Amino acid sequence: MAVFGHGQLRLYLLSLLEAGPRHGYELIRALSDRFGGTYRPSAGTVYPRLARLEEEGLVARTASGRKTLYALTDRGRQEVEAHRAELTALEHELADVVRDLAAQVRAEVAGSMAGMRADMAAAAQQARAAALQARDARTSATAGDVPRPGGPGGPGPGGSRSGGSGPGGPRPGAAAADARREARARRAAIEADLAEFRAEVREAVRHAEASGGPTALTADTVRTVLASARAAIAATLPPR
Repeated sequence: MAVFGHGQLRLYLLSLLEAGPRHGYELIRALSDRFGGTYRPSAGTVYPRLARLEEEGLVARTASGRKTLYALTDRGRQEVEAHRAELTALEHELADVVRDLAAQVRAEVAGSMAGMRADMAAAAQQARAAALQARDARTSATAGDVPRPGGPGGPGPGGSRSGGSGPGGPRPGAAAADARREARARRAAIEADLAEFRAEVREAVRHAEASGGPTALTADTVRTVLASARAAIAATLPPR
């Protein structure tokens, strides 16, 4: 979607500088903030236009430490004042553009969230099937351990039993203890995965802050993903 028409970005940069001198990065961030993070011009778009404004005598460039500071010249301020009505109309146009971009982003995010929810639902279904299979296997194994009268493990001619809890037979509660150990190991693995996920997201957010983010869209996406994850995980757990 085209955001600025011909010559509009040039005029808008001048209007941003009207409030005072700014670095190129600050101008890029100001544009991104104006569009709520739905549009962020690249340095390759902004800096060539600033260079052209300087050639026209509308902007002056000065060194500010290791960065370059841009400021309006007298001619630049006159240019802004001469196009004040155009700037007002441009602001109205940009409001419509922001709404359209926001709707587009919401549709894209909704689509990706739908796909993610489908993936999570499939994973949950697979987990439920595996849990049922494991439960059936345990049930079958337990049923196979029941002594049969007159058979192995059943009453012998003298009415005694072999196996059972005697030497060489299964220990009482051994299966339950094994199940608890496996459950603790799975819980530890889940907590490790959660800690890794949290660390990765926090690092990504910290990195985004250096570039002016995270945006409101980032926060909405995190909330949506976590809500979907909670629902999918709850479907795999036994009722409380």
